[in-house]
Amino acid sequence: MLTKILIGPAYPLRGGIADFNHALGQSYLQTNQRVKIYTFSLQYPGFLFPGKTQYAEGDPPDHIPIDVSINSINPLNWIKTGNRIAKENPEQVIIHYWMPFMAPCLGTIAKQIKKKSSAKIIGIMHNVIPHENFPLKNQLTKYFVSQCDGFIAMSKSVLKDLEQFTTNQNKIFIPHPIYNTFGEKVSKQESLKNLNLSSEYKYLLFFGIIRKYKGLDILIKALSDQRLSKFPIRLMVAGEFYEERKFYDDLVAKYHLEDKIIFTNGFVPADKVKYYFCASDMVVQTYKSATQSGVTQIAYHFERPMLVTDVGGLAEIVPHQKVGYITAINPQSVADALFDFFENQREEEFSKNAVIEKAKFSWEKFIEGIKKL
Repeated sequence: MLTKILIGPAYPLRGGIADFNHALGQSYLQTNQRVKIYTFSLQYPGFLFPGKTQYAEGDPPDHIPIDVSINSINPLNWIKTGNRIAKENPEQVIIHYWMPFMAPCLGTIAKQIKKKSSAKIIGIMHNVIPHENFPLKNQLTKYFVSQCDGFIAMSKSVLKDLEQFTTNQNKIFIPHPIYNTFGEKVSKQESLKNLNLSSEYKYLLFFGIIRKYKGLDILIKALSDQRLSKFPIRLMVAGEFYEERKFYDDLVAKYHLEDKIIFTNGFVPADKVKYYFCASDMVVQTYKSATQSGVTQIAYHFERPMLVTDVGGLAEIVPHQKVGYITAINPQSVADALFDFFENQREEEFSKNAVIEKAKFSWEKFIEGIKKL
């Protein structure tokens, strides 16, 4: 009998939730529990996906069976998939939820599983209220939520948001675990060499897909602060644009920062992630809204200082002036923190503290939290 079935993005799809699913699956295998992932044969129709491709490069994760069969827009497929999963008689089905578009598909699969089996349905709620507006978002989210027996939120703000959609008290906050799927830490010198970057500069890293709510514009404006001109700072923007790039190029030109910002303009392959993080002096997330973020957990894995804005769950896991900075959502506050970091040479201190702090965010603790739920 399968103990656990995970439903959500996984190989051959790419992205943060796929990485999460792979890491959670590997962790279950390490505790000698049988696990299987059901993922999408069609995740998003082309018109809903703003990136270049939904698919990963490279090989699938070791030893995890992955069933690529869910069609997000085919109701007959949802019923068929739910029935197939029910026949496997799992103890638990853990479903990732991150946007209202997925609610009819994932909610119907969950409903069928409950009809045909005794499996408990647990929703891992990456978001409850979406970052961008979506038609009928509240009704769709309520439909999915109503099919779950319990919930995991990875920030206290998401746990609070759940109260708008259910009176179910079977819910628990477990911090987002550390991503450990991108290899081990390497030296800054090796990382700079791999990325063809000069060692004469100090590097900030803005990592992940670029969308308005992630506040890259705030960071660009902060870098124009004249106090920062005394430091040899370069910003690496490592990620794919999911919106019009011209807005950011115009900002860069307005503040004459062309020689201070490096755009990769593409999705960073998994085997390259370690080099971007290990080359950086600090990882910066100037988000305008957030729940939690896998980027902070990658930064912890590579023991990097961080700057985050005071939104969602980001401030819950980055101790201010210990591992990094919690700033207001404006360029002045961000620039103040950047100036303090470089003026007072905080990298070594914050990195040492990150080593201590990251012990709180293990996959073993995440699995233990699911058991308690």
